[in-house]
Amino acid sequence: MAVLGIDIGGSGIKGRLVDPTSGGLVSDRFKILTPQPSTPDAVAGVVFKMVRHFEYGGPVGCTFPAIVKNGVTLSAANVDPAWIGTDAASLFRDKTSLPFTVLNDADAAGIAEMAHGAGRGHTGVVMLLTFGTGIGSALFVDGRLLPNTELGHLHFAGLESVEDWAAASVKKTEKLSWKKWTLRVNDYLAHLDKLFSPDLFILGGGVSRKMEQWERWLKTPVELVPAQLANDAGIVGAAMAAAYSD
Repeated sequence: MAVLGIDIGGSGIKGRLVDPTSGGLVSDRFKILTPQPSTPDAVAGVVFKMVRHFEYGGPVGCTFPAIVKNGVTLSAANVDPAWIGTDAASLFRDKTSLPFTVLNDADAAGIAEMAHGAGRGHTGVVMLLTFGTGIGSALFVDGRLLPNTELGHLHFAGLESVEDWAAASVKKTEKLSWKKWTLRVNDYLAHLDKLFSPDLFILGGGVSRKMEQWERWLKTPVELVPAQLANDAGIVGAAMAAAYSD
């Protein structure tokens, strides 16, 4: 059975129907801009429109750009602060009358990449990083997820949050060249290597579709590959989480 996966981001909310067994995409992608301000009620309204668009009636998997525990969002770096402490799973369930599994957005992308993408078959320490509005992270040790690492919010070189300096959105707002932005990414990867000694970096997010424009400047002693599922990884992982939730 196809499962609906929804990926909530700071700038857009997108969804697709997914075969959770194969990771295959079985519908076109539907996207709606994230409402501003991105309050819980406003975002829940978009989620309702997403479900209606697909005429869907089963369990739904949904990513969220925050720490998520048992369906409750505990941070709100790139969305309205009203999300802190919100039971997102219950909110979406009440809005749509459907069961929801809500998880961290990068964790969902990592789940998909480990099962059906660039991380398949890899053991040891694997770290997926998503570069978009912010920086998301997913950390796996021998295939087991350590949830909610949120390594885009590391203090780094005097910064409160490294994503304020190295996210893909910063490249745009500061009008950085691909080379200048990638040199920042290299510094970030070197810092992560010192902290976690990963065996593999998987780079995802929207810029993963443009790797040919910046991979020539990437430098790290760690094996590094682009995410195979690109910007759909979160959708696929969300659908998998919903399909296999207890």
